[in-house]
Amino acid sequence: MKKLAVFDFDSTLMDGETIDFLAAPLGLEEQVASITERAMAGELDFFKSLVSRVALLEGLQKAKVDAICADLPMMPGAAEVVAGLKEKGYTVVCFSGGFRNATKPVCEKLGVDADFSNFLHDENGILTGRVGGEMMYSEAKGDMIVRMQKLLGIGREDTLVVGDGANDLSMFAHADMRVAFCAKEVLKEAATHCVDVKDLREILKIV
Repeated sequence: MKKLAVFDFDSTLMDGETIDFLAAPLGLEEQVASITERAMAGELDFFKSLVSRVALLEGLQKAKVDAICADLPMMPGAAEVVAGLKEKGYTVVCFSGGFRNATKPVCEKLGVDADFSNFLHDENGILTGRVGGEMMYSEAKGDMIVRMQKLLGIGREDTLVVGDGANDLSMFAHADMRVAFCAKEVLKEAATHCVDVKDLREILKIV
């Protein structure tokens, strides 16, 4: 039987928020992190918060972005949970409201089957402060998971979703197994299971 597992990236597969790491060399980590925190709690519109945060990254070198993204800390148990789910017949996918610079190398390393995220626009190797992609909106993950289910011929009863913030709510609406991982209260309320320790291997006890 085919099954689908969809993971959020920031603060789920990866331990932290990519955009906060990117803001650090500019001395803007606290400012960006405070916006991220409010967006994940559902207090801000995700699209507006993303656009405003990326605008603060203008002037950062793309090479610096890629170097930071190549050295992001993995969440404990990330490699084991991906391998374990694949052994159980799951197609494992990552949906991120963050950036391909981060999701692509990490997901290749972890053996994740596909990653969907946004693109940081640059000109001549310098970030312009603009962002584009299919994961920019609060409903984006829900729309994409329905498309994935149709493509793979998988129903919600065979779909597992794992996330931590408000922008994961839309994909939670299309899965029968919903894991809130070290999550904001708004997501815990929509979950079937809550994992409150930073160890993704706990998910293998649920499936």
